[in-house]
Amino acid sequence: MLHIKCPHCGMRSQNEFSYGGDATVKRPELNKEVSDQDWDNFVYNRKSLRGKHKELWQHISGCRQWIKVERDTATHEIFKTAKANEDI
Repeated sequence: MLHIKCPHCGMRSQNEFSYGGDATVKRPELNKEVSDQDWDNFVYNRKSLRGKHKELWQHISGCRQWIKVERDTATHEIFKTAKANEDI
């Protein structure tokens, strides 16, 4: 089982969190024309990276805040965590 350090609540079990996806994907700009292909790429087409990766997680059974987690997808080792608006 993983233990994730919430920047708001401290160390918690992964059971309190919900995975939210890749933290490096950039959403298309608001109020700009977006092609169907660009929107499809944003919503559906993601790389399944192996190794160190930045992810979004929500602390659903705690503070309910979104956080960023830098984790190795092969070993599940967690290197860093940060608030959603902070860089890691």
